[in-house]
Amino acid sequence: MDIIVIGAGYAGMTAALRLDRRHRITLVSATDHFTERVRLHELAAGRPSVSTPLAELTRGTGIHLVTGRVTELDPAGKRIVLEDGRELGYDTLIYALGSFTDTSVPGVAEHAYTAEDADKLAVRLRAGGGRLTVVGGGLTGVELATELAETYPDWRVGLVAGGRPVPGLSRRGRAHVDGTLARLGVEVTMGTRAEAVTPGGLRTSRGEIAADVVVWAGSFAVSGVARRAGLAVDERGRALVDETMRSVSHPDVYVVGDAAAVNVPRAGVSRMSCAIGMPIAAHAADAVNARARGRAAAPFRFRYLVQCVSLGRRDGVIQAVRRDDAPIELVLPGRLGAWVKELVCRYAFVSVRLARRLPRSYVWPR
Repeated sequence: MDIIVIGAGYAGMTAALRLDRRHRITLVSATDHFTERVRLHELAAGRPSVSTPLAELTRGTGIHLVTGRVTELDPAGKRIVLEDGRELGYDTLIYALGSFTDTSVPGVAEHAYTAEDADKLAVRLRAGGGRLTVVGGGLTGVELATELAETYPDWRVGLVAGGRPVPGLSRRGRAHVDGTLARLGVEVTMGTRAEAVTPGGLRTSRGEIAADVVVWAGSFAVSGVARRAGLAVDERGRALVDETMRSVSHPDVYVVGDAAAVNVPRAGVSRMSCAIGMPIAAHAADAVNARARGRAAAPFRFRYLVQCVSLGRRDGVIQAVRRDDAPIELVLPGRLGAWVKELVCRYAFVSVRLARRLPRSYVWPR
């Protein structure tokens, strides 16, 4: 069977490396390297690199690498089209184009940095101090604000949030985050909606905020390739899938990671995160393998365990959650939280690397 996996993030790599290697597997990626997305805030703070060549991660597996950006999917013809015009055919497709920071707010694309621009942001911040404003009170925004405030003391760091920062944490978790932001000197502006980014800062629902550098950490968006191809999608453009990650409208297409709207038992639709993106991808690969052998594919089983947020290199919060992702008052803060968060990040990457030799080595909470 010819299997194409498009996208080489955590989900795409997990799926590609877990597939039965008796198939002809092609991995299509817009770049020739794998990026540890959960460490982009560290890259912005001066970490030398968060990338590994795809050739290194797939060496000896027989997986064929193709570098190119997918612009079109033709499910009827079972082919994908790349930006340079190349076409590739498949029997089964695993769609793992993931998510990216939504830059549709006016001025963001022209005047702001995002986590994906972490290397460019690091160069800009090393060039001199001033006022730096991070927009977004979710986990990404808080990680960026604390990491940058700790690393670049010459910059006055602010955080603008529509509500209270990290609302998904428990009372104890939020209190620790608030205390750390204060300790690092981050000026938090809550209840403020950013309406546009300008050359001189932000235009918000409560007036202008001056800034020399704006870092945008708003919501995530997904590629429009699935919607344009006619796959069934939700209002955010995430593909609707069954309990084996198969598109509900196109049975030859499996969708994994952030690009999929997965119904998690007792928890609702999956949130965009590495925590569930890798289990989704691993399960999809298992389903493809099972059906190729003429067996029934098992339904997806998963439960949330924790939410993690780093607050610089020496502080963090590990928040225990119920299986539905709701927080409970069990928190590991401070250095212990930072240490556990580091272990979680390492596990995600080591799991990808280990799957090159042991395809089914990755396990997840069920």
